[in-house]
Amino acid sequence: METVLVGGPQSLYIPDLPKSRGGRKRLRGLRLIHTHLESEPLTEDDLMDLVFLRLDCIGAVQVDANGGAVTLEVAHIQTGAGIGSRGFEVLAPMPCHDPDLDFPALVRSLESELERNLPTHSASGEGEERAILVSVADSDRESANRSMAELVELARAGGIIAADTVIQMRRQKNPRFFIGKGKLSEIVLRALQCGVDLLIFDQELNPSQVRAITDTTELRVVDRTQLILDIFAQRAQSREGKVQVEMAQLKYLLPRLGVKDDALSRLTGGIGTRGPGETTLEINRRRIKDRISQLEDSLRDLRKRRNLRRTRRTRKQIPVISIVGYTNAGKSTLLNALTHSSVFVENKLFATLDPVSRRLRFPKDFEVIITDTVGFIRDLPKDLVEAFSATLEELQEADLLLHVVDIGNPRFEEQIEAVENTLARLELDSKPTVMAFNKIDLVGPELLEQKLRKHGGIGISAANPRTLHPLISAMEERIAGFLDREVGLSEPVGE
Repeated sequence: METVLVGGPQSLYIPDLPKSRGGRKRLRGLRLIHTHLESEPLTEDDLMDLVFLRLDCIGAVQVDANGGAVTLEVAHIQTGAGIGSRGFEVLAPMPCHDPDLDFPALVRSLESELERNLPTHSASGEGEERAILVSVADSDRESANRSMAELVELARAGGIIAADTVIQMRRQKNPRFFIGKGKLSEIVLRALQCGVDLLIFDQELNPSQVRAITDTTELRVVDRTQLILDIFAQRAQSREGKVQVEMAQLKYLLPRLGVKDDALSRLTGGIGTRGPGETTLEINRRRIKDRISQLEDSLRDLRKRRNLRRTRRTRKQIPVISIVGYTNAGKSTLLNALTHSSVFVENKLFATLDPVSRRLRFPKDFEVIITDTVGFIRDLPKDLVEAFSATLEELQEADLLLHVVDIGNPRFEEQIEAVENTLARLELDSKPTVMAFNKIDLVGPELLEQKLRKHGGIGISAANPRTLHPLISAMEERIAGFLDREVGLSEPVGE
């Protein structure tokens, strides 16, 4: 059955299309034919409609002075075009009464070409999504490339494969789409070619921008904050971690309740059988606020229990060392090496989320509690910092911070700055700190010596326990000094 939609002189209403023809791998099954009374060629708006609506083709009938149809100009999507190309092909004008074009054959060839361009299977296993990653930067291309590389790793940590990456250098963000509309049309075409229906933005989008992009492109949209929340939801294992993640998700979702966004369904993962995703959109703000209040009460109870455990440690005068650092710097590997533990380790961002504490006995025959905390990242979402305040309170009680740095990462100095900024934000920048430069086997001796001298750090390889003796000695010396002060303060003052 064929359907004909007739519009007026100003607009044409297109209803919801059947799922069989609106899928991510196919064109719409619609051909738009309209009249240009001034015999003008296809306009930029026409060509944008062609791409954004995924039309089979678009045609403009050009008329003569008497209103008679003369020529027909047709454009269709260019299946082999990539980012930066026009994305469409405009055919030469042809007579209206006898167009030299087989439309059904053209559409079949376009769809056939699109199908050939799709991947036959997932490169990293079943169940993984594919997405196009997008970033808008002002002027620093190198910094934008580094940020995009991190977004690729974040996506991988969330089980998403980067089908393509797009960086637009733009001094002013588009207030409606965040990215330029022309570049957005290229992204839509690329999404059609790659068979993806998900866009991930490196920056945080406001609710109106999410809605505008979603309505225009019909693609799901996730920003950097939501991606990190999604990763945390997947990784939280303890009851406390699940409570904290759910609260952060709900706080992120609350101002976005008015936005009909299918991408919010990604928030359902990892926090139990009923998450704050699509189901949350069906309830009102009052119920969400009530749920947040319940979660805050739960966190207060958990905080009391933590305080009780800390009080017991204080009474026994057991010092606490907290491991901090950028995510995926090797903190859990170092904890395993120091304490002979088997904490889960994986080469992914935020591989471990819940804090882990172990006892560590130093050669001078005294014990400490060493704690591995959640890794930091550039621009850690505010809602996550607030939600994880109960966990991060462990850092407040630490007698020594062990800052682990991945010196094998080309951006390690930026990561040091990001960690130090987060510690300052938590008012922990005055804590005694030992800096351990991990993965020294990945850099040359000259660079290592230069950076150790600059930052006053200690070089280690967490995978090689024989390199840890200088670090153990440094921590032992700092903690022994702390214990000496504690003993001195506890001794009675003589007359």
